[in-house]
Amino acid sequence: MKFEFATATQIIFGAGTARSIGNYAATLGQRAMVVSGRSSARYGIIREQLEKQGIASTHFSVQQEPTTETALAGVQKARQAACDCVIGIGGGSVIDVGKVIAALLTNRGELSDYLEVIGKGLPLEKMSAPYIAIPTTAGTGAEVTRNSVLESLEHRVKVSMRSPLMLPRWAIVDPELTYSVPPHITASTGLDAFTQLLEAYVSHAANPLTDGICREGLEHAAGSLLPAFENGSNTAAREAMSLASLFGGLALANAKLGAVHGIAGPMGGMFKAAHGAICGRLLPFVMAMNISALQRRAPDSPSLARYEEVARIVTGKANATATDGINWVQKTCAVLKLPPLSDYGITEADFQSLIEKAQKASSMKGNPVQLTEAELVEILQQAL
Repeated sequence: MKFEFATATQIIFGAGTARSIGNYAATLGQRAMVVSGRSSARYGIIREQLEKQGIASTHFSVQQEPTTETALAGVQKARQAACDCVIGIGGGSVIDVGKVIAALLTNRGELSDYLEVIGKGLPLEKMSAPYIAIPTTAGTGAEVTRNSVLESLEHRVKVSMRSPLMLPRWAIVDPELTYSVPPHITASTGLDAFTQLLEAYVSHAANPLTDGICREGLEHAAGSLLPAFENGSNTAAREAMSLASLFGGLALANAKLGAVHGIAGPMGGMFKAAHGAICGRLLPFVMAMNISALQRRAPDSPSLARYEEVARIVTGKANATATDGINWVQKTCAVLKLPPLSDYGITEADFQSLIEKAQKASSMKGNPVQLTEAELVEILQQAL
């Protein structure tokens, strides 16, 4: 048995941990680029902490889903300000842009040199500039992953920049930062975390270390997603979902994902839709198709037993079957009020392009069985 496991140099988890950001930043540099979302309030708090440590700062705001143009603007601003470290505080989009900025502060060349699919996909040569990632949502686990996802408006596709040299120096996961997240975002990001855990667990690239992380994460997500959605002030549920998100990031970075993310990535590049909502809508249909395909083409696959174990974890029933797991996911998504894919303007006329892009996606390579074009079409028809 051989496997590798890589993550952020140090993970700090717990309510209130973000209040000590200045202490961590003091060891990393003298001029920080702070990347945040639309609101400048987060930056104001961090700037005060940095100033107490004698660290100058420059602010860059990510207003929407990050594009290659957004990332390049951030890189340019960081270079002009001679930043030597980066702090990202926000959702997965913000943290991903921060990773790109940190990487291109120390590596020569253009962004396109390092992008997969639409670029050269070259490896980074040097470690990224020191980076502190602070998530404010419980979903992507981007604070502990080795890639950044960016949208190319020109190509209408989401692509990754990927390297173990992009892993953050510090990942500070403070559940308090998620308390104000509204229900619809709680639902979307939470489903992303749950899907990442499930796909990594049944992936053919799973390993004993990610297995334990996925089991623990699935248990936390199954018991806390709906409570966090129904009552954002439920601190125990918020903490559990932050932990599930962190575990999802650890798992996907080391065990790959599957067909849900393989489809969701291209779909997000072609249509304006929340990534987690797409994942949740696709998940039960992908689960059913994977199980059916495995039973027909690879009946000895360990992934079949793992789908049954997932069902036992999420339902809490010792005799639960894989079908029970699918039903649990469908019922949960109904409570979370997920719309069908057609609500985003997707039609059957888009299927061919979606499938062509999905089949090239890196996430698809982790699926426990290779799905045919006809099987992918059936999944999309069911989710439409």
